[in-house]
Amino acid sequence: MFLQNLISQRIDNNKPVKVALIGAGKFGSMFLSQVPTTPGLEVVIIADLIPDSAKKACKNVGWKDDLISNTEFVESGIEAITKSEVEVVVEATGHPSAGILHAREAFRNGKHIVMVNVEADVLAGASLSKEAKSAGVVYSMAYGDQPALTAEIVDWARSSGFYITAAGKGTKYLPEYHKSTPGTVWNYYGLTEKDANEAGMNPKMFNSFLDGTKSSLEMAAIANACNLRVPSNGLLFPPCGMDDLAEVLKPKNNGGVLEHDGQVEVVSSLDRDGKDVFKDLRWGVYAVLKAPNDYAASCFKQYGMNTDSTGQFSAMYKPFHLIGMELNISIFSAALLNQSTGQTQTFSGDVVATSKRALKKGEILDGEGGATVWGKLIPVKDSLSNETLPIGLAHGIKLNKDIKEDQIITWKDVDYSSDDPTVSFRRSMEKNFRSSLD
Repeated sequence: MFLQNLISQRIDNNKPVKVALIGAGKFGSMFLSQVPTTPGLEVVIIADLIPDSAKKACKNVGWKDDLISNTEFVESGIEAITKSEVEVVVEATGHPSAGILHAREAFRNGKHIVMVNVEADVLAGASLSKEAKSAGVVYSMAYGDQPALTAEIVDWARSSGFYITAAGKGTKYLPEYHKSTPGTVWNYYGLTEKDANEAGMNPKMFNSFLDGTKSSLEMAAIANACNLRVPSNGLLFPPCGMDDLAEVLKPKNNGGVLEHDGQVEVVSSLDRDGKDVFKDLRWGVYAVLKAPNDYAASCFKQYGMNTDSTGQFSAMYKPFHLIGMELNISIFSAALLNQSTGQTQTFSGDVVATSKRALKKGEILDGEGGATVWGKLIPVKDSLSNETLPIGLAHGIKLNKDIKEDQIITWKDVDYSSDDPTVSFRRSMEKNFRSSLD
């Protein structure tokens, strides 16, 4: 492999790629588990709000005591970023405001950054990507997470001369999940609250995966990285297995379910009656290809591709992803190739705060995975024209009027501070893109 050749050179020169990790949660822990068996890579500093918890995470994933003692543990992400020998920063906090702050600090310090934090990327990725280019550093999606893996398939397909009809991932979904709260989430996972607490599982995080917010964020990230369209009124989550991707995920005028040709969509591993889909793609990613000519279509058939009934559409997919355990690909790509493993290119899809129930004036929104709102994917032109509130800023903010159930919340519906740096950064990006749409 080309990366291995470059890694070997670093090893021979005793110059490992030095990394700062910010956030030692589940994703960070999966990454850390690979560090002891990855020659040519060294995590020199780990920032976490509770450094002792980060040390415990290292111990739990197999780090030996000498490796832990030779690693610096701090509370401040800024301190980790500014450590002189760090080449690549991994931002894995999952907090949008923190992610934006850390990314911009990395740019100022000439450090590459791998943005595990999809919440921050969807909230302001278009502006962050532009700043990274001006700073001459890499701003990258995290390989192993579904957006980067999907973007890789899209890149392969387009580079090979195929048209992309659809791209996305699989998940477990039923319509009722949109109303799920941290208080009800464990029932859907078949767990008791006691079991979940003993396992250290965060109810808001798991609820975000269930209620549609995380799927919306990841599809927005893919759309913005791959210049794909998004549905006009949220994801459909059609039930679909691996064998049926090409039949289901094509435009309506071709017999499929898509509103547009070339859009993102998430497939459900459950039929609407709750039964499991045959050969579901719950843990995987996909892209549906359209043959550019009859000869290519005939090759789909000759080489055993899973085509639709016309033979013109086929699907390429990856049934699993290993999340943080694959992150090294992004780190090495940034440090050794000066390339990202996927990056926001435009602002095509936005994820907006949508009420789970009727809300009263004066209530405080509790953001992603909470009990008040979930994140719905819509086109940016609609988001900007209607002044909608992004899900990434719908935490700890007060409503100034009553809101109906299933209503998209706007900036005018909440009291916010224009002086907040994250709000200011996002509003500036909105202004720039709104002027380009006029």
